[in-house]
Amino acid sequence: MGLLNASQFALKAVRWCQGPFSTSKSWLSTKTSLMGDKNILLMGPPGAGKTTVGRIVAQRLGLPLIDVDDDVLEETWKMPVAAKLAAVGGERFLEEEGQALCNFSASGSVVSLTGSNPLHAQAMQHIKQTGLVVYLDVDTEDIIQRLSRMKVNRIVGQESGVSMRKILCYRKQFYEKWPDIRVLCGTGDTAEDIAEKVLKSVERYQNPEAEIYVSTRGNNSKGSSNNKTYFSDVILEGLAPDGGLYVPQNGFPKIDTREWLRLADMSYPERALAILEKCIHPADVPTLDLRTMVFKAYGTNFASEAIAPVKHLTRNQYVQELFHGPTASFKDLALQLMPQLFAYCLPQMCNYLILVATSGDTGSAVLSGFRNLSDGDRHRTGVLVFFPEEGVSGIQKLQMTGHREGNARAVSVLSDFDFCQRAIKRMFGESGTTGYLAVEYGTVLSTANSINWARLLPQVVYHSSAYLDLFRDGVIKFGEPIDVCIPTGNFGNAMSALYAKQMGIPIRKVICASNHNRIVTDFMTTGECDLRGRALIVSRSPAIDILKSSNLERFIYHVADGDGHLVRDLFARLERDQYFRVPDRILGKVQEDVLAGWCSEEDCLAAIQSVHSQTGYIIDTHTAVAKVVADRLQDGSCPVVICSTAHYGKFAPAVLKALQFQNIPDDPLEQLKELGSLALKPEMHRHMLKCLEESGSQAHAVCQADYSVLVEEVESMIQDSFMKVM
Repeated sequence: MGLLNASQFALKAVRWCQGPFSTSKSWLSTKTSLMGDKNILLMGPPGAGKTTVGRIVAQRLGLPLIDVDDDVLEETWKMPVAAKLAAVGGERFLEEEGQALCNFSASGSVVSLTGSNPLHAQAMQHIKQTGLVVYLDVDTEDIIQRLSRMKVNRIVGQESGVSMRKILCYRKQFYEKWPDIRVLCGTGDTAEDIAEKVLKSVERYQNPEAEIYVSTRGNNSKGSSNNKTYFSDVILEGLAPDGGLYVPQNGFPKIDTREWLRLADMSYPERALAILEKCIHPADVPTLDLRTMVFKAYGTNFASEAIAPVKHLTRNQYVQELFHGPTASFKDLALQLMPQLFAYCLPQMCNYLILVATSGDTGSAVLSGFRNLSDGDRHRTGVLVFFPEEGVSGIQKLQMTGHREGNARAVSVLSDFDFCQRAIKRMFGESGTTGYLAVEYGTVLSTANSINWARLLPQVVYHSSAYLDLFRDGVIKFGEPIDVCIPTGNFGNAMSALYAKQMGIPIRKVICASNHNRIVTDFMTTGECDLRGRALIVSRSPAIDILKSSNLERFIYHVADGDGHLVRDLFARLERDQYFRVPDRILGKVQEDVLAGWCSEEDCLAAIQSVHSQTGYIIDTHTAVAKVVADRLQDGSCPVVICSTAHYGKFAPAVLKALQFQNIPDDPLEQLKELGSLALKPEMHRHMLKCLEESGSQAHAVCQADYSVLVEEVESMIQDSFMKVM
């Protein structure tokens, strides 16, 4: 991994030279700001409280306050701002205001901009060069109330007949163009609350080393290493060098109640941006770039405008539909965004090959996500998917093998998912293999499985969003608990729900639902992970046909209070002896947060039939597993959200069998048509239909269950992708 380490070192060097000005927190209580001659530029709409907030911030930092209205415009014009507006009119006022700001030359100050400054691009480009633009994103209703108390009924650019709400909404696009930092203000936040958030946000911007990542198997005491690992490092590396998984050293940020209340009325992309801004440091991905990526990830590529809507199923049960993305699985919620983050962090000096082991859904979602990258990024990025030949549905197989664009391919293996995942982890762990590929081909390996932090992080959003939907729709009051029931194999989806809980979402229990490959259920109930003599059994819910559940490692690390030595010993024992048992104190903490149960094949099919007969709603086999387990384990005292992780059409033969359909056709497209004739809700997935219509049934590559054969496939893929003579 020598080349990877070199590229990461270069990234860190660039970040150190170009990024935040200091890593010290002491400047917040001193008279001399370590911002040097940089300004803190407060931007926001009229009524956002910029002047009041600026006064508090300036006082706390011992800096001068400059109010653009009073100290720049009125000094320049020698007349009140209101008089100038009345004299020249709105359009001319904006131009003269902008020109006055272009002459601004102060430094080392807190500057309160006017509400209309961001409408003048030249002025903002000039002033942005003098410091950090901090956007006070205040709730529109709070602004309208403040303006009413100030007896302001009209602002610059507001024409007759245009409501205050409408002009504020129109202006938002201009504020979103400029910030280095966005301060999301909660519903009802006071000026003091906002000022405190500004101070903390600037402190965070200054201190990227507070948001480093550590391995679940490492010695992670603070200050134990000078080699810092940032978000942009972990997204490229995937696995830590010691074989562990990356986690944030200081845990997840908490979001306060007033901010959650604000998010309740936002769209899914807006919620995603607000949550991810808290988790990704702007030194890794600046807020403006993150906004662009998020809104590209969650747009018209999803069949539902709500992206991940929550629907009432029966009694206290709700289903979150996570299958509206391009490949009809919950994996799209992460993999429409993750490739953009990956490409953004990609160093220019080498190529990357993304290796993916899939039990069905991840493969097609990865192929779809990376296909949407720009040509330049796609030319430096290859994707190779390994899947079990007999361990995925026919439609899943067609979705993967039908993808033949660019540097991407799917290869089936005559084994199970665990073999594929184990082989990829082995490649990462063998420095001879990775070093050879780096030196010989200038290519670094990475992964898009849920062991990669950037795969897991976007999933936190939809668990948070489900709770906010229930609150918005009046099902619960904010603060009341819910349970979440998740079909579970690799534990990534469940882990992301636990992370949402860490951020402040009141999830009481995460209920893990297994099929007859019940490794997670056995662990949660006994504390034992026992693979001795245990063979994986193919089921009708193949996405959770997994015995080695990778993300359990992250969970054990957290409940063990970051004891990397314990985690390393446990997983070394699992590798050596195929068995480990956690101490009783760890098992007790595991069971505080998680319940687990499993479902037979017969009960899975019966649940599909029962739900359809009672509600007219069709669920897939994985959702059925979760429904059965929720019925058994959830006590009915609060709502339970069942994660519907795939569209029923992906598992058409099993669903048709459950619905007692006779003479099931062999052709996958015909199967979907039969289901379409039965289904009232949810409707058939148009992206999936189109994919099958275009792909047809063509031969695909199949390889033996031999590690050396998979390594040869990797080398061949690199040669085909990056060594072509153009």
